[in-house]
Amino acid sequence: MSKHKVTVFKPYPFQVGQKIRIDGSKREGDWEVADITERKVTLRCPISKKEYTWDLFCYFAEEKDDACWPVE
Repeated sequence: MSKHKVTVFKPYPFQVGQKIRIDGSKREGDWEVADITERKVTLRCPISKKEYTWDLFCYFAEEKDDACWPVE
């Protein structure tokens, strides 16, 4: 069996109240996790306070300390 470089993606374990930033997606921007179930995540816009529920879709890429949030 030959060896290859493999990139492994795992669903991100969201926590209610968590402040997140999504880059490079149609959901791009700053969000707060409002609710989480086994299959769905509800995100709240910190500016408009609107909430959207989507199938789980995020994968962990990077974590930043002392980042400005939200970015307008």
